[in-house]
Amino acid sequence: MTRFEEYAGLSVAIVTPFKNNQVDYETFQKQIEFQISAGTTAIVPVGTTGESPTLSFEEHKNVIRAAVEASGKKIKVLAGTGANCTQEAVELTQFAQKAGVDSALVVAPYYNKPTQEGFYQHFKVLAESVDLPICIYNIPGRSAKNIEPETIIRLAAIPNIGIVKEASGSMDQASAIIANTDLTVLSGDDSLTLPLMALGARGIVSVVGNIIPKDMVEMCRAADRGDWETARKMHYKTFVLCRDMLSLSTNPIPVKSAMQMLGRDTGELRLPMTPLTEAEQAKLRATLTTYGLL
Repeated sequence: MTRFEEYAGLSVAIVTPFKNNQVDYETFQKQIEFQISAGTTAIVPVGTTGESPTLSFEEHKNVIRAAVEASGKKIKVLAGTGANCTQEAVELTQFAQKAGVDSALVVAPYYNKPTQEGFYQHFKVLAESVDLPICIYNIPGRSAKNIEPETIIRLAAIPNIGIVKEASGSMDQASAIIANTDLTVLSGDDSLTLPLMALGARGIVSVVGNIIPKDMVEMCRAADRGDWETARKMHYKTFVLCRDMLSLSTNPIPVKSAMQMLGRDTGELRLPMTPLTEAEQAKLRATLTTYGLL
């Protein structure tokens, strides 16, 4: 049994909707209601998919507050509160706790490339500053440096560090963490959900869950009960959408465009994110049509 087993299943890295370059809170609420009705375990606002780097500090806090209000305690809120400045991350995480989130997703400090000791001290200070469950978010492709498994194993001794969003793409790394800790490991890559669950991961923090939450929930539940035939069937079904949609451009550009096509978002992005080209949009439309969404 993992430490925060209640986070097993589908968590959705929810987009931040914009309208005329302002956060569109009405659409945001509808998107959260959509996830509640799909049986999603948790929403993850203001992460990578939520374009958190383009939000002001005040907007970041307002989106967290709005997520808590819209959740109505019917779905967990795992709020993105990371920063590459430890004090800033502490401030955001303490704010999130006061706002009523269930847990905090804390990305590896990006750009400044800390040593492994730096990573350890960053997460230790953060965990000790709140009573929330902390999810370590390891995404070296964006943060420029890997939090090594030995560091995560060491951090697992801190009681409220209980979850890892593992987005390194390394099966060896995930295996080392799962074998040596009781942390709840969640895949950070949609197409690796099933392989990681076969190793003992407990679910996914998903991008495609913004548009196909029920299919992702079905795959996670099948894997959880050991129904590998159903889980594989759902993996191969969702894998094609993950591959063809997310390979078009940087996340969250394709998923926001898909949600616009499905009438669930304006599709508006903030610079430096830019829209898909017409050719890319045509490819995306074909992918959504093949999947049966359009």
